[in-house]
Amino acid sequence: MRNVCVIGGSRYFGRHVVELLREAGTEVTVVNRGSAPVPEGVTHVVADRDDARQLRAALGSRTFDAVIDQVCYTPGQAAVAREVFAGRTGRYVMTSTMEVYDPATFPAVFPAAFPSLPAPADGVPLTEGALDPVGRPVPGVPAGTDGATAYAEGKRQAESVLLTDPAFPTAVVRTAHVLGGGRADFTGRLSYYVDRISAGEPVLAHRPAYPTSFVHHREIAEFLHWTARASFTGPVNACSHGALTVTGLSELVGDRTGRRPRYRPVDPGLAASPFSYDRSYPMDNGRATSLGFAFTHVTDWLPHAVGEALADRPTAAPAP
Repeated sequence: MRNVCVIGGSRYFGRHVVELLREAGTEVTVVNRGSAPVPEGVTHVVADRDDARQLRAALGSRTFDAVIDQVCYTPGQAAVAREVFAGRTGRYVMTSTMEVYDPATFPAVFPAAFPSLPAPADGVPLTEGALDPVGRPVPGVPAGTDGATAYAEGKRQAESVLLTDPAFPTAVVRTAHVLGGGRADFTGRLSYYVDRISAGEPVLAHRPAYPTSFVHHREIAEFLHWTARASFTGPVNACSHGALTVTGLSELVGDRTGRRPRYRPVDPGLAASPFSYDRSYPMDNGRATSLGFAFTHVTDWLPHAVGEALADRPTAAPAP
């Protein structure tokens, strides 16, 4: 690839994507609103990606081998992308989320136009075929919808806009929970476990608790870079091998911190610690694997990430 446009790309694992592209000798253009600095050595285009006229004017006559869209959250944003990048790119990669599979985000308050997901078997990883976005209605997300549901449904509808009668070859990357230690812990969720278990405080865990999928922040950047260079289209799951329950995650953290985790049971339907789920929707990464990407196992990188989180604690003793 000679040139790639990254929408977003100035924060979190998006910066890793830009670094990988530059290391490969690719000319990179980063599009954002200008509220965050971009890495050195890239072309910076300042525009509101929600505004088709402004985005088109800011891009001028630029064309790209591929676009990697890190910040497409709504069907409206996907529609703008279709309009502006049609005839301008040879490939489009949208960063989606595993939350599109979450059974809890298919609420009964939505009208019948919102098809739901068949109930998955407990603990059985979901393949991409569990949710086909092609032709799915895109009426928008009703006002007042809770945040988790709005996020998941917005992504589902954005996928539908891009993959139904696509304007360009499109791949949609359904990303697992992204983890990293230290500065890479951008959600603070890994630090939550490190701090809580190190202090002997209980983890609030659903009983029963169901497994979920994870991916390292550098691994997902590598996968997006790989996907931009590939030729396949449609949804693809991106996760490390080995789903974990909240207790499995806590045990790995406990092994690294030297403290045995304590738990406080939480009934289904009630709030608990991050990554504790009372429903099942881990992902199967078989499609990506068969296409040639080699994922690591979550146990290959999680202990090191916990060590980074320990080292980043202001009053932390040296990690064991």
